[in-house]
Amino acid sequence: MSASLNRIILIGNLTADPELRYTPGGTARVKFSIAVNRQFKDASGKLQDEVTFVPIVVWGAQGENCANYLRKGRSIAVEGRLRIDSFENSDGEKVRVTEVVASSVQFLGGGPQRTTEEHTGTPEATPPVDESPLPNEEVPF
Repeated sequence: MSASLNRIILIGNLTADPELRYTPGGTARVKFSIAVNRQFKDASGKLQDEVTFVPIVVWGAQGENCANYLRKGRSIAVEGRLRIDSFENSDGEKVRVTEVVASSVQFLGGGPQRTTEEHTGTPEATPPVDESPLPNEEVPF
């Protein structure tokens, strides 16, 4: 067997609030994207900004924590593995999906504050179960 390694470490800011869904088996799956910024000097020496938007998926209790405590703009560190998959959609077109499957998410900085209503409001109803089939559904860690 040959050696291989698939490990990703990223630090960035959430581009939107996390999206929490549940598999038919009841496992939490949370999706969100982070913006990872890079500055560099172009050929003329002018400072340029480049932003890469990276889709992240987090499974299980860690995913539920992300959904409960992370909000758009919050800085996080993500460690995980790169997953690239392809499947045929209902129109017969080949679709390619690239995402980072997180094994660890660390909340950084203070992040956006929750409103008083979020702290004192009534508990939210249990999120609906996502019955849609998942291509090559991951086994939660």
